[in-house]
Amino acid sequence: MKRLHLMIVRAFAGPLLITFVIVLFILVMQFLWKYVDDLMGKGLEWYLLLELMMYATASFVPLALPLAILLSSIMTMGGLGENMELVPMRSAGLGLLRIIFPVMTVVGLLALGSFYFSNNVLPVANLKFHSLLWDVTRKKPAMNLQPGIFYNGIDGFSIRAMQKDENGDLHDVLIYDHRAAFQGNRTVVRAESGTMSRSTDGRFLLFTLKNGHFYDEHSPAGDRGTYPMMRGTFAEDEIRLDLSGLGLDRTDQELFKDHYKMLTLGQLQLAEDSLRGQMNERVLDQQKHLANSLLITRGQKGPSALTMGGTTKQFEAALEPDMRRNYYDVAMNMVRNNINFIDRSAEERRGRQEQISKFRVEWHRKPMLALACLLFFFIGAPLGAIIRKGGMGLPVVFAIIFFLIFHIVSFSTEKLVIAGNLEPWPGMWISTMVLLPVGVLLTWKATTDSPLFDADAYYRGWERFRSLFRRRNAHPSALQ
Repeated sequence: MKRLHLMIVRAFAGPLLITFVIVLFILVMQFLWKYVDDLMGKGLEWYLLLELMMYATASFVPLALPLAILLSSIMTMGGLGENMELVPMRSAGLGLLRIIFPVMTVVGLLALGSFYFSNNVLPVANLKFHSLLWDVTRKKPAMNLQPGIFYNGIDGFSIRAMQKDENGDLHDVLIYDHRAAFQGNRTVVRAESGTMSRSTDGRFLLFTLKNGHFYDEHSPAGDRGTYPMMRGTFAEDEIRLDLSGLGLDRTDQELFKDHYKMLTLGQLQLAEDSLRGQMNERVLDQQKHLANSLLITRGQKGPSALTMGGTTKQFEAALEPDMRRNYYDVAMNMVRNNINFIDRSAEERRGRQEQISKFRVEWHRKPMLALACLLFFFIGAPLGAIIRKGGMGLPVVFAIIFFLIFHIVSFSTEKLVIAGNLEPWPGMWISTMVLLPVGVLLTWKATTDSPLFDADAYYRGWERFRSLFRRRNAHPSALQ
């Protein structure tokens, strides 16, 4: 029995590893297609790209593992059925659950590992990933001077060269110096030719210009006639430009640590309680402000028609027309201000509630994806035993169908939870609840050897159903 279990585990481990790597590769390629415009043309070192890819790969592990388990379980059991290896096992008296028990144990350990990874490793990986991605996307493009096009990548300068030779020589170079605020194009350098190189430490860009002239006018904006303009010519000049703005500035990771994707379950719960307490305090402040803005709801009431004696109509009749008009204008302005305040308060509450919902969604996502590993196994293993097809053909089709159902339902309900139309429980678990009956049905059908995909069995059942409605002696014998 131990050898049989070991053989099944080995048959499962190979497809699991291959499919897991393939799914991770597809998800990482999707990430690259999304951010390719932010990564290309910035002169990033290879190790920075490798680090970014490593963190991105880690963030996709909890999502890729359920799909890999689903696909590998279908391939494993389908391959055993296709090679007629399940038949002698069932003939020896082994039930399906007994056959898949060792693989079930492995998948259970993988589910626990997925939960531990999501709760302890993934927050750290997300922190490093998002901080590095933020720095990379904010990095300015690398120095790439195109002929006839102004380059504005260096802070305070606009550079243009009409021609650029293959050896790097520049012709008709024009440089605008914008480092002084509100000066416009008042400092201009133009040369017939020049070369471009970097300093030894790489911090500065050196322009060696020949046969040129410069214009320099330092005057406040709009006051050109008061200050003189400097102009001159040169046979050779060197301009040094600071390239520190083109480097990669690493942001402090502490700025991202409070994001909901960078927290464990305990930290998510504490953050949710803190945000909910802040929201309740803010709601009380808004209620107090709104109550104080109205005389009838104010705690300390001011003079009114009742305290001054008489009714409101009598109070209005005693006022002068101008005074009455002023009172009406003040009342209308107060109503408008209160309506605007209510609208802003409602928008603020929606924003705060949406932020709290994101923390709650992340809290439920971690155990939900771990449980999805077990759910997909109890869909894939019985389905493979029923269809009896291994390889990457039919199993891939079924795996993609079930995973798309899970992903679409999960994504849709997550948006509903964030919008406040559903509670995280059961909103985040609806995708699991939808596929749970499918897993129970497939497991029961595979355990009882029911012909789930046998067309002849369905045809025979249909014929028996039709026979119930046929008239007896519909074709009586011709002999009487």
